[in-house]
Amino acid sequence: MASEATTFFVGEFTHALDSKGRLTIPSKWRIPGGDNTYLALPNPGGYVTVYPPKMVARLEEKVAAASLSDVRAQALLMELFAKAHSFGCDKQGRINLNEKLIEHAGIKGRGVLVGNFSAFAIWSESRYAKRPSEDQRNVFDAMRELGL
Repeated sequence: MASEATTFFVGEFTHALDSKGRLTIPSKWRIPGGDNTYLALPNPGGYVTVYPPKMVARLEEKVAAASLSDVRAQALLMELFAKAHSFGCDKQGRINLNEKLIEHAGIKGRGVLVGNFSAFAIWSESRYAKRPSEDQRNVFDAMRELGL
């Protein structure tokens, strides 16, 4: 059962990107307490994936497990995290996306925030609307596949 301090990301929200590249996060998605540092990474699907602090801690463990002598792994991590951005919410619940991420996702004007329970995605409004339907699965098939 979820406690009051547990934040999970469900639903879909469309918000305007302001002139400073800020986007408002839904109030129920904001991390309570002092540690509200999110990590945003470019997703190969043409959107931005945003991880909350507890997922960042898990990611840190996986990254730390990469061997320092594995030149390829270190180069890939450097490439990925050079495009990443970390940030917190301001008092109004806004996050500030950097230009690299805005450009990667093609966000112009409005972004669509889509929850996937443990993290969330930020899409450009036009790309989200044009997602290929053949890649979308029946929600009940997905539930069966996840064992729900």
